[in-house]
Amino acid sequence: MPIEIDGRTYYRTSEACRKTGISRATLFRWLKARLLEKAYKDRRGWRIFTEDDLNKIEAEANRIYIEYASPKEENEKPQ
Repeated sequence: MPIEIDGRTYYRTSEACRKTGISRATLFRWLKARLLEKAYKDRRGWRIFTEDDLNKIEAEANRIYIEYASPKEENEKPQ
């Protein structure tokens, strides 16, 4: 259940993972890689996330990477 602080809605880690469809381990890995510019924490030091944070996390989760195949070596034989 989201919490409200000073009129703004925040989500706990489990809620953020559920809403964005990623695992807790993935979320923490992305946080360590600084996916988000700033981190919000409650009085206990637990991470909390804004709706904007969730949008950034979800955008990363839905990102598509394009990888092009490298040209075959001339000496390679097709199999």
